[in-house]
Amino acid sequence: MKLFGSRTLSVLFALLMLTASAAEGQTSTCTSTFFSALVQLIPCRAAVAPFSPIPPSEACCNALRALGQPCLCVLVNGPPISGVDRNMAMQLPEKCTAGFDPCASSLPPSMSKNAHIVHLNSTNHLSLSL
Repeated sequence: MKLFGSRTLSVLFALLMLTASAAEGQTSTCTSTFFSALVQLIPCRAAVAPFSPIPPSEACCNALRALGQPCLCVLVNGPPISGVDRNMAMQLPEKCTAGFDPCASSLPPSMSKNAHIVHLNSTNHLSLSL
């Protein structure tokens, strides 16, 4: 699949709209896009890999605090991200002593069925599986 084909951009826009609606009800809103928030948390990748015993690094915790709770909630309530354990991602604020409120889970039904998966490969290129 092309990374930025017209169909992909349409699907990404739709996902961003669904993700934004999933974040409603949080105390404030995320001003980053889903993908920019995801990229900002690249330092946390090792700490949120499935079954990873690696604690979040200082760079991860700093990135998490800079990103903020609303944007973290957009990510954990958004489409599944390949190589990311959603439960471990939700534990980052506690592990980093960030003091964030827990994210309310509000996945739309189509996303909870893993209809679309966001992939972030080892070279930090994003792609989307339909």
